[in-house]
Amino acid sequence: MRKRIVLISCVSKKLPRRAKAKDLYVSTLFKLNLKYANKLNPDAIYILSAEYGLLSLEQEIDPYEKTLNNMRANEVKQWASQVIEQIRNIGALEETEFTFLAGEKYRKYLLPHLNNVQIPLKGLRIGEQLQRLKELTT
Repeated sequence: MRKRIVLISCVSKKLPRRAKAKDLYVSTLFKLNLKYANKLNPDAIYILSAEYGLLSLEQEIDPYEKTLNNMRANEVKQWASQVIEQIRNIGALEETEFTFLAGEKYRKYLLPHLNNVQIPLKGLRIGEQLQRLKELTT
């Protein structure tokens, strides 16, 4: 049976102190993404962090300011290579179905390495994503 993993992108709004990854990010978008991810009942949920790469929800981390939005293409490619390596370490890349709750910048260089991908909020702007997530989680 295929493994199902949901990938959520990090957000800039964070607690000012060290915390579990699932608690560190405090934006409405992140919280709704996490709620929706849990509703999908996957085998695992991970956060795509500009600073740390792939994060488990329970991993304790310090707040940071790094964002993919300020990075050049080659830096984002390097970040994506690190994330793919981290994904390989957690299980079979080819046998896993990935659901992205993350923007284009986070997906772009990861998608060519993944066979089975779903992007339920693709093409939606932030406000539209929030609206859709509210519908999906109530």
